[in-house]
Amino acid sequence: MNPFQYRNGVLHAEGLPLPAIAEAVGTPFYCYSTAAIEANYGAFARALDGTGVRIAYALKANSNQAVIRTLAGLGCGADVVSEGELRRALAAGVPPDLIVFSGVGKTREEMEAALAAGIHQLNVESVPELELLSEVATAMGRTAEIALRINPDVHAGTHAKITTGVKGNKFGIDIDQAAAVYRRARELPGIAPVGVALHIGSQLTDIAPYRAAYLRVAELIRALRAEGIAISRIDLGGGMGIRYRDERPLDLDSFAALVREAVVPLDCEMMIEPGRSLVGNAGLLVSRVIYVKETDHRRFLIVDGAMNDLIRPSLYDAWHDLIPVREPEPGTAHRPYDIVGPVCETGDTFARDRLLPPLAAGELVAFASAGAYGAVMASTYNSRPLVPEVLVKGENFATVRKRPTFEEMIAADTVPPWFEGDPRT
Repeated sequence: MNPFQYRNGVLHAEGLPLPAIAEAVGTPFYCYSTAAIEANYGAFARALDGTGVRIAYALKANSNQAVIRTLAGLGCGADVVSEGELRRALAAGVPPDLIVFSGVGKTREEMEAALAAGIHQLNVESVPELELLSEVATAMGRTAEIALRINPDVHAGTHAKITTGVKGNKFGIDIDQAAAVYRRARELPGIAPVGVALHIGSQLTDIAPYRAAYLRVAELIRALRAEGIAISRIDLGGGMGIRYRDERPLDLDSFAALVREAVVPLDCEMMIEPGRSLVGNAGLLVSRVIYVKETDHRRFLIVDGAMNDLIRPSLYDAWHDLIPVREPEPGTAHRPYDIVGPVCETGDTFARDRLLPPLAAGELVAFASAGAYGAVMASTYNSRPLVPEVLVKGENFATVRKRPTFEEMIAADTVPPWFEGDPRT
């Protein structure tokens, strides 16, 4: 569903006009739709109905408490990659037995926190991590139920910076070495090797890489069971893509059919971990035009959002549709703009030669499909405050993260004692 549509010439989020929210919270701001989050979760739940697959939301996409709580209320679990995300999931009401802890660099303290919380599973990515977890679990008198994250050497066909399942990536254990590592895990105290995990990348729109990966991992599970290693769980990863420009998102019914064909016969507990596909198209970044600057060579649309607010275009050369909040009249001629922010970096560029209707200072624009990897990757570069996040439900909205004041930002710094007596302290 698309919760962001024009009504009476003005872009709305569900039942609310975006200018009304901008008036209340200022710009730029992130706006999320409850209806879209619920619809996205519902699409997964319907497609996977009858398979036994549990859905665990990958918090790294958007870890706002209100977003997590919306999904937790639907019965969704959580995939976390840090102690901070673990704490966020628990605080939002996700049951511990629906939480999986992934990530290539877990610390001792994170392992302790996960074991103390009694989470469902830790996904282990290396032998040194496995040995440290054994030490931690034994010291705590616990048994850590684990899956080894397997690198199946399958090319996901996506951006190099978000491909995670081929040899040479930092993630997982090479599938050719997996059996030996499982044997090692079986020997270690405090470790129960019960599962296999994989995740081959993000923003996938083709089912072929999933098929190749799942078939390879199914073969591994059968070989492990033949050795007496009782694998009873499989973590299918996530990475399902969304539409940013002209992508055709993965058909969930076809994906579910693949799971039924390749994975269900293994008779394992199954979990899947979508992130972007649950929240990406449920969010916008709304920004205001500061200036329109024209030179002999370019026409710049300078907006008050910047790369520190939405870094994906600078980091990944990512495309986000830019939507005028005021609906253009039919037949309005479009012209090319470079859309840029105020940060002192040439890289602070959202788009070049983007065809848009004429826009003027003071008008609002919305960056589409910004609900994932937007606010969570934001920074305070150039001492710009983090932008507020707003959650809409029907004709109501709530600010679910406020914009900090400059005073609050400065107060987070402390001055060393040798400045005592300095009039500036």
